[in-house]
Amino acid sequence: MRSDPMVAVIMAAGRSQRFGRGDKRLATLPDGDTLLAATLAHTAAAVSRVRVVLRAGDDPAALGVACDTPIIRARRADNGLGASLADAFAALMHDPELADCRVAAVVLADMPFVRPETMQALQREASSSRIVRPRHGEHIGHPVCFGRDVWPELSTLDGDQGGRSLIHRHSSRYREVSVDDPGIHADIDTPADIVRS
Repeated sequence: MRSDPMVAVIMAAGRSQRFGRGDKRLATLPDGDTLLAATLAHTAAAVSRVRVVLRAGDDPAALGVACDTPIIRARRADNGLGASLADAFAALMHDPELADCRVAAVVLADMPFVRPETMQALQREASSSRIVRPRHGEHIGHPVCFGRDVWPELSTLDGDQGGRSLIHRHSSRYREVSVDDPGIHADIDTPADIVRS
């Protein structure tokens, strides 16, 4: 067993207003998978413990999430990504099944093309005291791995600001990992992005 086990936290509580009509999480990719299902499958291929963050009123089954997948409810999701992250990390810190967990990888649900090898490379560099992020060429991307030492600060976020301010505040803890994976900055914001994928 790893000394710093990881949990992957799939952030799927946003409203995705740029996508237009319909629920972006159920958008069909060229291979026939839905966006959320693809992200969940690719993540679970690399990390054994996964949590999916949904809005308070979401039906996991209707979103194609298996009944045995642990769900975190982001009750303040309408306040923005920061509020959803705060709800998620508050839940992680109080989850008895994650008492030995030292790292959380924040995975965005609209980024289904991150390779499992990338998750594994991040996991090798992650620890309870580090913040680790992938880089492909000149561009940084997602997921971002947060060591347990900074989870309490993440649980205080609000509004639409994600973890960027925390990364700046803890620059000495921050590491970048070079990966051969353009999927780390390939997100689906509009239906046109699916056509191009």
